[in-house]
Amino acid sequence: MHRILAALALACALSTPAHAASDGTEPDPVLTPGAVRTTDRAEIVGVNTATVRNVTGAEKLAVYRRYGMKGPHDAIPGTDHMAPFEIDHRVPLCAGGANDVTNLWVEAGDGPWTFHDKDRLEDRVCQKLKKGLITVEQAQAVFLGDWKAGYVAEFGGAPQHDGAGR
Repeated sequence: MHRILAALALACALSTPAHAASDGTEPDPVLTPGAVRTTDRAEIVGVNTATVRNVTGAEKLAVYRRYGMKGPHDAIPGTDHMAPFEIDHRVPLCAGGANDVTNLWVEAGDGPWTFHDKDRLEDRVCQKLKKGLITVEQAQAVFLGDWKAGYVAEFGGAPQHDGAGR
């Protein structure tokens, strides 16, 4: 019975259209508040994220729709962003993030802040976590807050590129 209710809840969450308040550089805090799989440091640093990455094509399409898009080749409503896009984890898997729809958002590959920039920050933060230089809570907080502020703090400034992606 619990599995049926959980499946129905997931189906409703994935099929609910929404009007996102996202410009492609930050997740909509209502649609994507973030979700963690674990806060156990040993579990996080001891697992290859490829073994826990499990987001289906149908789930990705549902995230695009939640963000007001028809799919990966549509524009983010109210922006000039066009493909490429990435369905990204707000809290990255390498910091204990979950594959839950509440942790997934549409991230732009063009503009002043791109998914490449967030990936760079994820790499740096997760390396610090693995080395024991920061706690799990500190790593997750970077992404549950304003990741762009985390980037500036980590790298000493905003990314330097032409805004057209890389």
